[in-house]
Amino acid sequence: MLDPRVLREHPEAVEAAARARGATVPLVPYREAEERRRKVLREAEALRGRRNRLSEEVGAAKRRGEPATALMEEARGLGVRIGELDEQLRELEGTLGALALQFPNLPHPSVPRGAGAADNVEVRRWGTPRAFAFPPRPHWELGEILGILDFERAGRLAKSRFTVLWDAGARLERALTQFMLDLHTRTHGYRELWVPHLVNAETMVGTGQLPKFEAELFKTVEPEAGRALYLIPTAEVPLTALHAGEVLPGETLPRKYTAYTPCYRREAGSYGADTRGMLRQHQFDKVELVKLCAPERSYDELEGLVADAEAVLQRLGLPYRTVLLCTGDLGFAAAKTYDLEVWLPGQERYREISSCSNCEAFQARRSEIRSRPPGGGKAEYVHTLNGSGLAVGRTLIAVLENYQEADGSVVIPEALRPYLDGLERLIPA
Repeated sequence: MLDPRVLREHPEAVEAAARARGATVPLVPYREAEERRRKVLREAEALRGRRNRLSEEVGAAKRRGEPATALMEEARGLGVRIGELDEQLRELEGTLGALALQFPNLPHPSVPRGAGAADNVEVRRWGTPRAFAFPPRPHWELGEILGILDFERAGRLAKSRFTVLWDAGARLERALTQFMLDLHTRTHGYRELWVPHLVNAETMVGTGQLPKFEAELFKTVEPEAGRALYLIPTAEVPLTALHAGEVLPGETLPRKYTAYTPCYRREAGSYGADTRGMLRQHQFDKVELVKLCAPERSYDELEGLVADAEAVLQRLGLPYRTVLLCTGDLGFAAAKTYDLEVWLPGQERYREISSCSNCEAFQARRSEIRSRPPGGGKAEYVHTLNGSGLAVGRTLIAVLENYQEADGSVVIPEALRPYLDGLERLIPA
């Protein structure tokens, strides 16, 4: 959520930022509702002042033994009107709150202007894509040869865009998850958590998922309570909301959290895109990284978070590039985002495997997460950062395609072998 003062005092900056994102925002309704709120508030405050003066006059009249009926009647009338105005204020504040939730974050000045993915800026590359002596296969063909990926049975169990992993495929998914968690906790200093996969609407609103992404979410309804619980689209949601409503001691920042969870997304509006294989799924595994930090440190922490995610790809020997997203490709809650894109030989292109974002105070303001400076002082909103460290299924795809051999076998990267009892190669079934 944007600072209300920015919406009130700098509407032109908000409007320019929305245009840069290609977004439509309810700036005019917001300003009209804010003006009505101010008008009602001024009237209510004036009437309260008049009622206080009447109360003093009533007391003075009674002390002098004079009648005060008229004054008391006027005070009662003012009380009724003040009650009506207070109700109007509550309604207007509710309207303003609902409108404020529709505004995306403001892009950081360093974010390049652009309309979409074609305008993103490549920052660096790591590794050289392998020159194959044979036509490299896509992962869905390798999965069939190896007998580890089963899309047909998954479709019968659920619907399209689900996958069953057999034998070595399931072991490889588990090994990748364990490898990532060990790297982030033992080397990068993150605390590992196990978090709920179902969260309430307040948590979704606080982290910016609702109301913007309602169509993307799976949800359940508790019959006895009539309350919805949402399946998390990423562990970013419970990890970021972990301290909602809290004031954290400043000396405990930054807080660095990681968690493995399945993630659930409806992928609404993406029909026909990446329908083959397991690149775009309704359910997928991810190791998430989240930081809560002091505002003045957040952009240094963002660079560190990107480096932590890149380290996974480097240790696995997977070529990738780091891309700075332009304004038109920026996520709703993000002020600045880097994408990591891994090279997939079967598609002969780089594909996203991680997004690392600084949301500044946007989520913290919605979730009321503050910190108090060491030694005391006024509490301020923390800055929240998140990134995939990494998407496990897409990492599995990258390992299969980059380490494949002509006979359909796949060499296991050395970093993963300790997690697979020394297994060096997947052999065709």
